[in-house]
Amino acid sequence: MFQFTAGGDRRERLQRKGAGVTLAPDITDLLARARADIRMGVPVVLTGTGDGGAVLLAAETASPERLADMAGLSTETCLVVTGRRAETLRARAYDGDIARLPLPRGVTPSWVRAVADPSDDLKTPMKGPFNALRGGDASLHRLAVDLVKEARLLPSVIVAPVKDAVDFASKNGLTSLPAEESAATMGAEALLDPVIRARVPLLLAPDARLHVFRPKDGAEEHYVIEVGSPPRDRPVLARLHSACFTGDLLGSLKCDCGPQLRAALAQMGSEGAGVLLYLNQEGRGIGLANKMRAYSLQDQGFDTVEANHRLGFEDDERDFRLGAALLLRMGFSAVRLMTNNPAKIDMMRRMDIDVVERVPLKVGKTPQNEAYLATKAAKSGHLL
Repeated sequence: MFQFTAGGDRRERLQRKGAGVTLAPDITDLLARARADIRMGVPVVLTGTGDGGAVLLAAETASPERLADMAGLSTETCLVVTGRRAETLRARAYDGDIARLPLPRGVTPSWVRAVADPSDDLKTPMKGPFNALRGGDASLHRLAVDLVKEARLLPSVIVAPVKDAVDFASKNGLTSLPAEESAATMGAEALLDPVIRARVPLLLAPDARLHVFRPKDGAEEHYVIEVGSPPRDRPVLARLHSACFTGDLLGSLKCDCGPQLRAALAQMGSEGAGVLLYLNQEGRGIGLANKMRAYSLQDQGFDTVEANHRLGFEDDERDFRLGAALLLRMGFSAVRLMTNNPAKIDMMRRMDIDVVERVPLKVGKTPQNEAYLATKAAKSGHLL
């Protein structure tokens, strides 16, 4: 995650200016607005130190008209891809985790899409050559990629430097984000508010209640399924389960998510107590659309990790701090964690959740997901 040094407080600045403190959006509100703009193909402005800044436009949602306007803003306008995507493109990632690729003259959305989206890589493997930019400050470019990731789009973005960035945003009616505050807020632990809870008898756990939690940043809600009345002063049988539309709802045979969900609830129902955290982090945190892109790449012969890398993502983009925060909010500080993933155990302990026992959850193996499970064990360290 990109980090700046700590920035000033937006509310204090507004107060000094005499603005309506309670009505004006804070940085969390502005980030939520920016994510929505990015998904719709509307540019967003990042303001750095001084008057400088940058305009960003997601590669996936760029229209021909806005792309042409972006290209005309500066001779330094570039397409930014992640280091993972740069590996596939054989482009030099001089900035480490990202690469800045100059736009060709007369750039078109089809060129941008071909570079950003690996779906046709095997049909047209000879892209480039790319003379990646080097030198200079890539901080705003890195932050732009993080924003597009949070919008659950392909992690590729057109970035154009601009002077008088605040004025530029105002004249064009664009959302303006102070870079320092944005980076700090995006890297912070999510704040969750309880919304409602209600009894929901489940087939596998009749004595169950569903708790709904809403993040302050406007992202997807997360759920806690509490089975029975587990005491807060003893380790609770718990599972962090990431949403899987295809496995949990459709019964997909490509993964083991659905069987894991049902097995966890069945064991909690049998023991009479437990807590299952249902986290809306589909596709290991890349969203359903990108997950389907990864599935399409798997059909071309790539394994699950290779597919994520070709898309420009890491092996796993989830934030397990959400699970720890929900456990603590529910009053639990010690768990018997149902998982095969050591990363979950590590994060729980780093967040002061005592994992007193790992409860294996080895279910759901099929001929269709055998290779997938083997890759998770070999490349992601899952204990299978």
